[in-house]
Parts: sequence; C-alpha cells; structure tokens
Amino acid sequence: MIAFRNGRLVPQHELALSYADAGFVAGTTITDYCRTSGQKLFRWPDHLGRFRGDCAVCGIALDYSDAELTVAAGEILAAQFPLHPPGTEFAVITFATPGPFGSMIGGDENGPPTVGMHAFPVPLERYRRFFDEGAVLEIVGVLPQVEGGIVPHSVKHRSRLHWSLAAQRRTAPENVPVLLDQFGGAPDTAIASVLAVVDGAVTRPERGTVLESIGLKIAGEKCRESGLAFAEFGGDWRAHFARATEVLICGSAFGIAGVRQVGVGEYRWPGDVLKELAKVWWDDRSGEPAA
Repeated sequence: MIAFRNGRLVPQHELALSYADAGFVAGTTITDYCRTSGQKLFRWPDHLGRFRGDCAVCGIALDYSDAELTVAAGEILAAQFPLHPPGTEFAVITFATPGPFGSMIGGDENGPPTVGMHAFPVPLERYRRFFDEGAVLEIVGVLPQVEGGIVPHSVKHRSRLHWSLAAQRRTAPENVPVLLDQFGGAPDTAIASVLAVVDGAVTRPERGTVLESIGLKIAGEKCRESGLAFAEFGGDWRAHFARATEVLICGSAFGIAGVRQVGVGEYRWPGDVLKELAKVWWDDRSGEPAA
C-alpha cells in the first residue's frame, strides 16, 4: 500500500509525523475525509476546495495544485483496489500541518509544511446500526469554541480532545454524542452534521456555528432538487428537537441516515424526508474526479 507525503508516493508505513512537527506537538492539523462511491471519489472538488480554504484560513501553505492532489489520490486508490474484494469503497484522508518547529531540530526556521494523504476501506459495519434501526443521539456537553473565538467553527481540524471526552460521557456505546454551544445551539457530532425537519422544512445549524461539512452542502442541494424547504436555525436546539418530526445526520463516511431518538424524544424512522433524500444522495453532479 502506498501513501502521499510532501510530493512523493511512499510506503504507507512511512507516512508519519516527526516528533517536532506542529501537527504532533500542537495538534495543528487541517484534515479532510473523502470517500468513494462506485469506487470513484465522491464530491472530490468540494472536498479539495474546503481543504484548501481551511489551510489558507489557518496559515498553512499548500504548495500542491488540485491536479497534483487528484493524481495522488488516484494513484493511492489504484494501489488499494486489487488488495480488497471487488466493489470495496475507500476513504481518502488528506492532511496538512505547518511542519516541524525549527527550535526542536536545531534550526532557525519552522517548516516546511507537511502534506499527506492515505486511503483505507470505509468501515461500513461501524454505521450499519444507523440503517438497520436508526441512530440515537445523546447530548453530552458544550462545544469548546465560543462565538467570536479564534478557531473558526467551520474549519475541519484534528484538535479532537473534546470529541474523545464526549464519547466517554455517553451512556451507551452505540449512542452518537452531541455537543451544543453555550446557548443550546449549534449541535454537532464527531462523525456527522445534524438536521431536523420542523414545520415541513429541513433545518441545519446556523452557518458559522458548526463545521461547514460537505454533507450540509449536499443536503441543501438535494433538498432544493427534491422541492423540500431548507433553512438555517440559530436558536435553542433542545426546543427545536422537541418540535421536529424527523431528525437526520449526514456525513462523508455513510451519506445520510435517520435518527430514531434524541435524549427522551423519539422520531418516526425511517421518515419520509429521509427516504426522499436517500434516493438521490449519491448522485454526483460536482464533476467526474479521477480515481
């Protein structure tokens, strides 16, 4: 198996961060999770665009073109396909860090940035419960970011201690832990974005308050294509959940799934909106990426 590291294809076991790398020392890592559908990268241009934008926001130089990263992804996947059963779907992880701290390796300057990419089979069994019986969400705490904080809510990064602690607080291992902001808004999870159907409209958390996931972008597009109202909600989501007729989650790994319970609130599963969106979710109109 091969991986990509700083412009070269290397054996996967060589894809590692130095002890002096800011990605390890300070957790300063921008990341992206894209998967295949039909063994073709799904919404790859969207993922590349967000990844590049997040790197820019966080001051990490990304000195590789979209074409170079696309070629690398295709070569990594081409090496994976023969090693697994036909039809296996893969996740492609791309990451970037500022690189090593010069002071830790006897230099005067930091960097250069570390950019890597690798792939592995999507662990579909991990999400099977969502499709067999519906997901259960459990609100367990408060998000670490605050309104106006220095870390943008929209950036996808690897500083995930809060999600590790959230997982420890859930009352059952199959529950998906949810964190809200200090006002009861902005519900988010480690693996998926949250949607609620209220008064006939599919609602998402207010833009700028949660990770701006590709799933949320797809949800908006598919709702409009299906004639479903799609809106943002920035108030108290505990009350919003109480008014909802359906709750959904969407994530790159599994697509879109229904929720049967949030706390003590129970929902129809599978609901009509879930059925409608599930029919069209994997239709990719974002361009035909190399794979």
